[in-house]
Amino acid sequence: MRQLDELTDDDLIEVYQVADRTVPHLRANFVSSLDGAVEIDGKSKALSSDSDSRVFSMIRRLADVVLVGAGTIRDEGYTPLRLSAASRSWRQAQGLAENPTLAVVSGRLELSPDNPIFQSAVRPLVITHEASPPDRRAALAKVADVLVLGGTEVELPALVKTLAERGQPQILCEGGPSLLGALTAADLVDELCLSLAPVLAGPGSGRITAGAPTAARQLKLATTVAGADDYLFFRYLRES
Repeated sequence: MRQLDELTDDDLIEVYQVADRTVPHLRANFVSSLDGAVEIDGKSKALSSDSDSRVFSMIRRLADVVLVGAGTIRDEGYTPLRLSAASRSWRQAQGLAENPTLAVVSGRLELSPDNPIFQSAVRPLVITHEASPPDRRAALAKVADVLVLGGTEVELPALVKTLAERGQPQILCEGGPSLLGALTAADLVDELCLSLAPVLAGPGSGRITAGAPTAARQLKLATTVAGADDYLFFRYLRES
């Protein structure tokens, strides 16, 4: 097991780097308590720490797109997506865009155009379906690129395909549980990065995934990193 405090940022990037960035790859990154809670008092940030924030930022550094459900945007109080100067410089040196693109998945489009996320460094994407309210699509189209994929629900396989065709094959899902559940049901999750917080949250909280029951899928442990604050960081990959 590697120790986080002994890893440079370049070392940590290597821990999470994919073998071939040209191949579409959907990575989910979540934090959980020891007893499986996804949040405390409605916020996943309550389970985070300095070490978790460091790993979180390195994983974001590798993404072409940060994929988030609209409910998570509202509940977690997302701020505009802008990477640090160090991360932007690293990405430029790798031939990547300075910042990843924020992509928000929403069926009902209950998201105000005034939300701070629409001030991100890159014009965000909003992904919805044909049955979503046309007036809300029009309002959001003023602050984001709106992609309509599917008739009555967002077609997630089409989303992954569309992002790859846009030259953005490296997708990072940051939540929430319903989106992860839907991606799992569609068999689109290639990787799960799980931060395990040394906390017993107690009853009441949901898990990192939600939705209708689906078939179990086996993943393989690729790496484990330990933080000095007793956090553990697991990287699991889809079995070939």
